[in-house]
Amino acid sequence: MIRKLRRMVGRAKHRTVDLSHPARSPLGSTVVNCVVYQDGKRRADGRADVSAAQALARVRREGEGFVWIGLHEPTPDELAELAEPFGLHPLAVEDAVHAHQRPKVESYDDTLFAVFKSVCYVDHDELTANSEVVDTGEIMVFTGRDFVITVRHGRHGSLGPVREALEADPEQLAKGPSAVLHAIADHVVDEYLSVADAVQEDIDDVESQVFAAQPDRTGGRADAGRIYQLKRELLELKRAVSPLDRPLQILATRANTLIAPDIQPYFRDVADHLASTSEHIASFDALLDSILQAHLAQVTVEQNEDMRKITSWAAIIAVPTMVCGVYGMNFEHMPELKSPYGYPAVVGVTVLACVLLHRMLRRRGWL
Repeated sequence: MIRKLRRMVGRAKHRTVDLSHPARSPLGSTVVNCVVYQDGKRRADGRADVSAAQALARVRREGEGFVWIGLHEPTPDELAELAEPFGLHPLAVEDAVHAHQRPKVESYDDTLFAVFKSVCYVDHDELTANSEVVDTGEIMVFTGRDFVITVRHGRHGSLGPVREALEADPEQLAKGPSAVLHAIADHVVDEYLSVADAVQEDIDDVESQVFAAQPDRTGGRADAGRIYQLKRELLELKRAVSPLDRPLQILATRANTLIAPDIQPYFRDVADHLASTSEHIASFDALLDSILQAHLAQVTVEQNEDMRKITSWAAIIAVPTMVCGVYGMNFEHMPELKSPYGYPAVVGVTVLACVLLHRMLRRRGWL
């Protein structure tokens, strides 16, 4: 019971709260937010009816600040309306609309296009062979000199907490769009770590069930189906984490006019966290392999024990079967056939032989 309560508290820490702003701009229903920042602070004189293109024009006219636009699963037409005023490359726009992209960072003229895989731990009371453990989404980020456009796919991975954290740190936010890009990358990698910790709890539970001395009441030892399902979900997490290593290295080491020099060390820190997560996932995969092999070995041992028990009882039953078979023959002259003590003597010898054989088999651990 205490262990279950600990798991519930631990999993509550891994839940992602969607803090998306409910307001929608006139550009379309997929626009979550459109905000202009100057000197690290949100402009207080902004109007709700100002479009993204108008906000960008104002920033460029004044020559300071940047605009941050958040989108959620936009349609091709809705994103195309932003492509021309913001100078977005058609290939990047196509990737942002259709999603299902591999994590990457690409440069298009004066725009940097980054793709991140967002992950979320799917809470469950009990792991089964069909349980979904890891759910994935995507976050695309267009970064320019004076704008940031984030495109989110999936029901989780809200960037509301990222926006709130940056607004609480005006000094960092004043560094421009590259600071936003770093905050998003850091947020995504932190979620990797949280999900990896939650998956480890599932692995620990499966491991304890596999090596339990006695089967529990909720289904016995973890079967191969649950272990294999964990490996599949871990592979889903690995597909999100592993490909991101190269893009983060590019952001941390390669000179780029869109990345402020004092922001690059922050990307190196994110890359270190990602490497730590990759190591955890690799160790989890190896551990699951060992657990699966141990489970299969236990199944083999249990089958061998069952076969020994069956063989032992067959040997015991063979004794009276043999005696009955001998005395069932149609011979006239057989030992003790005419004696009044013949039947009890044969039964007694048969029972004694069975008892001695049973004791011998129990002493050797076959029964």
